[in-house]
Amino acid sequence: MIENFFANYKKFIVEPEEEKRVVHEFDPKKYAAFYILTLSIFDSRLTTWKDASKFDIDVEKSIKTVLKNFNQMQRAKYHLQLLELDRFKNYFILALSSKTKFSPEGEKDGIASIIDKLLTNPFYVGQGWFNLIGEKGRVERKLFCCSFKEYVVENQNDLKEKYDNISEIIPKNGEMKLIKSSLKRDIL
Repeated sequence: MIENFFANYKKFIVEPEEEKRVVHEFDPKKYAAFYILTLSIFDSRLTTWKDASKFDIDVEKSIKTVLKNFNQMQRAKYHLQLLELDRFKNYFILALSSKTKFSPEGEKDGIASIIDKLLTNPFYVGQGWFNLIGEKGRVERKLFCCSFKEYVVENQNDLKEKYDNISEIIPKNGEMKLIKSSLKRDIL
């Protein structure tokens, strides 16, 4: 090899940029499809989320950590948001926003792929959730059972027009409840 071959290497030096943790605000206008996901532990050793403390796992903190990292890494394609986590239940609810719409035939496989390939490992290994599943789950290396439904946003104008007539919001069984309001005072 010629010793002087890399003599002018200094012209080619590019300093590496630090990966910046940019917080992106969720803007639903940038996404084409929305899904509500209900996730529970496959072959669970828990009856409710509060039982996870026996395994030294803070479920809420774990979920928030994984979702923050997921949203940072997948911001070009997907966004996940925690909608519900009740310590006395054995499931939690996420909103999945996708920049591209899944075909009706590919919805199930697409969402399963996101859960199995992108979301399971950070929980399973990174947060120690392998402790929450039984032997069957470990053998299959499956962490979540997931169900989903597409979230369809109704037209805001339709909602406004729908309730213009107050008689439409009165229950059909004829019951009306009076609500006491506080006295109003005019301030001059």
